[in-house]
Amino acid sequence: MADELKPAYLIAGGDRPKVDRAVARLRSRFDVDAVELLLATETSGDDAVAACNVMGLFGAGTRLVVVEGVEAWKAADAKAVAAYLKAPAPGTTLALVAGELKKDAPIAKTVAAAGDVLIWDVTTKAMPRWIADQFKLHGAKADADACRLLAELVGDDLYELAGEVEKIATWADDAEVTPADVEALVAPRAESPPWNLTDAWGKRDVGAVLREAEKMLDRTGDPVSRTIPRLVGSLTRHVQRARAAHRLEEQGLSAQEAAARLGMKPYPTQKLFGQVRQFSAAELDDALIRLAELDHALKGGSRLANELELERALVDITQPRAAVREPA
Repeated sequence: MADELKPAYLIAGGDRPKVDRAVARLRSRFDVDAVELLLATETSGDDAVAACNVMGLFGAGTRLVVVEGVEAWKAADAKAVAAYLKAPAPGTTLALVAGELKKDAPIAKTVAAAGDVLIWDVTTKAMPRWIADQFKLHGAKADADACRLLAELVGDDLYELAGEVEKIATWADDAEVTPADVEALVAPRAESPPWNLTDAWGKRDVGAVLREAEKMLDRTGDPVSRTIPRLVGSLTRHVQRARAAHRLEEQGLSAQEAAARLGMKPYPTQKLFGQVRQFSAAELDDALIRLAELDHALKGGSRLANELELERALVDITQPRAAVREPA
């Protein structure tokens, strides 16, 4: 079947487990001694072409040249491969392997002209579906909520996710995997995205704000002494932007018009405008003052634990003004 192979393949994308499987399937069609492995960081396009031509001189049998990491290649490397593919060495296949790569990248266009381009990426939105497909590969089934929870707990490292799927599928032994199974078997380690926290703040949902902050503290490998200041800094920048957006809206600017002023893209700006409508200008000013007080407390201005200071400040800046108790 090796004679059915094309002279070149580009196998790339963020779905590294799938990329690895594709490369392994391709390598399995050749004798071990007929495969040469190269790294793009050490091998130019000209070097890869030379390797293909040297292999072609052997005549007998079929041979495979695999070059890993070709996303690092420049236009000159793609030109060298393009020239080679006009008259490729008989019986030799060139496999170029890359991480994330655009479909219109020079090397992708080059290979597409004479071979196959296989690019597999996984967006964050599509992660639960990817996880469900991984369970199917292991002959197992997981409900949609279980897949979403696994992505939330582990994050977007596909190798780690694939490993967890294999572990859970083996444990499930033909039973459908549920969220309870995932929660029992998987240790949380993905950092909670900061926008989960800011979204909860924008909805003035105190409970959700506290939960998201707790996730951010639990799922980072850094000590709390580093994580809390980072969290506070991120939230402070968001509230500063919210205050600026509030002023711009008061001046009659739309979210689209304000995007450039704020240095933001249109969609996040529109989202921010929706959040600031939940707050008055005075409340946003007070929130910035409260966050400055929190920063002072974290730097030695309070005898209370940092976690408690953070929790108190989050409640103060999130709950409606009417819910704030006036001091006796």
